[in-house]
Amino acid sequence: MTKCLEFKIFCLERYKHIHNLSGKEAFNLFKKHGVLDYLNEFYDVLHTFGDRYIVEDIDKYISARNV
Repeated sequence: MTKCLEFKIFCLERYKHIHNLSGKEAFNLFKKHGVLDYLNEFYDVLHTFGDRYIVEDIDKYISARNV
């Protein structure tokens, strides 16, 4: 498994845990808003941050795409 894929799985797991979502709910949200592509594109920077920062960043990304 590639490091980037492991990172995306980690982000999905942390996001669902922090937001009390099922895996399916979190995955559908990520898919709907292109979060997996975002994580892939900015992996080099994002993987250096802690899980709380990453979840907050994903929340901001989703909010910006909802406007």
